[in-house]
Amino acid sequence: MGSAWWRRTRAQVEARLPMPITHVVPVQHTETAPVVRRRRRVVAGVSLLGTGLLGLSLSTKPNSKEFYGLTAAVAATWTAGGLLSGPLHLGWIQGRDQHLRRPVLTPVATGVGAFGFFYGCALVARSIPVLDRAIGKVLVFAEEGSGPLVVATTLANGLGEEVFFRGAMYATLDADRAVAASTAVYTLATASTRNPALMLAAAVMGTLFGLQRRASGGLQAPVITHLTWSTLMVRYLPPLFRHAHQETP
Repeated sequence: MGSAWWRRTRAQVEARLPMPITHVVPVQHTETAPVVRRRRRVVAGVSLLGTGLLGLSLSTKPNSKEFYGLTAAVAATWTAGGLLSGPLHLGWIQGRDQHLRRPVLTPVATGVGAFGFFYGCALVARSIPVLDRAIGKVLVFAEEGSGPLVVATTLANGLGEEVFFRGAMYATLDADRAVAASTAVYTLATASTRNPALMLAAAVMGTLFGLQRRASGGLQAPVITHLTWSTLMVRYLPPLFRHAHQETP
């Protein structure tokens, strides 16, 4: 009896396991020519505005009104640009039983795994002076800022970035090159901060988010992964680099 129950339970669990991230859900969204033209115009303009605001936000003092105002403006710019560009889709995840479900547990687990990977890399980066200083300069905003405000701005920007880069921008690109191209633009936008650690994180996570967007056909998976990863990063990474920003003049 117990053995039969275990076999049934295992079979049910295995059936609900997601397909590999390289598997693309067979759901397509077609867009009219006017929607495509409008999306491209919006994406071009918002890319320049958002990139400029992002660079300014990290040139302000931590826990200052300017910092919170500019980071809120960055999040609003990305989000508004994505929503105004045209229709966006949540996407699906396909289980091994071939059923389509909205992605929730898998992207949460992916976000936790990504944080674990970055935490391990952070332990190594502390021994590399250029990365130690670069990461410390970013995390000082979390270390010295108001906890609730830091979390709120972090999550708002994570959501906005996905709505714009994996939503609006991804939809304007050729499907075969969308992952690489959207990640490249995402990384270039981060270059406005002049921080190599942020650029490296954007390249790695942008690739992961892009793969999730391609596999699921929508935003829900990359959004949940991004928010999970960001929350853990801003909560647990700052203490590792407290020495770096304390030494920064």
